[in-house]
Amino acid sequence: MPVNPPIVGRAVLIVIDIQKGAFLGAEENGIPMMPAYVENMHRARRVIDAARAAGLPLVFLQEHHRRDMVDYGRELDGAEGVHCRAGDPGTPIAVEETGYREGEDYFVRKRRYSGFFGTDLEILLKGLRAETLILVGGMTDVCVHYTFADAHQHDYHCRVITDSVGGTSDAAHAASLAAMEYLQTGACRSTDEIVAILEEREERAA
Repeated sequence: MPVNPPIVGRAVLIVIDIQKGAFLGAEENGIPMMPAYVENMHRARRVIDAARAAGLPLVFLQEHHRRDMVDYGRELDGAEGVHCRAGDPGTPIAVEETGYREGEDYFVRKRRYSGFFGTDLEILLKGLRAETLILVGGMTDVCVHYTFADAHQHDYHCRVITDSVGGTSDAAHAASLAAMEYLQTGACRSTDEIVAILEEREERAA
């Protein structure tokens, strides 16, 4: 199969659900986490900083549910407990860990797994003339995977940073990465590779 370059045209970094709960532990977070989950979320900061320095737009997604839980739908029918409710300590964007800049970075709140479902993300990306979406954050097998699949179906070039995303388990993480690579050959990239490309872009623009 043909393999496109790592970045095609205008790129946008999508930071998926790196919220305070990721750093509070699985019990407090309400969702299982693979052993390297927190390490991978910290590593995502390298991609965020490199993207910012290279002048890429940054879009932060936040899963957020109402206190009365009316908008969970079928989300609690599986292994996940109550999570990301308004007012809970784990719900806000992890500002210190990600370097999120309110009013400068773009922000999209979502009620479902995919960043495209019931949000204005598609309108925002059209306005930004995005062609390649670079994905970091969590969960690899849930919100990252479903956002990737919808982006694929909207004809974006998608790149998921394998060691800057984290899943609910090692097996689920690996399986979802394989499924995304199946959809777009060359979709799975490492933090070191993408950071190097972004740093090269920054140098060319200087």
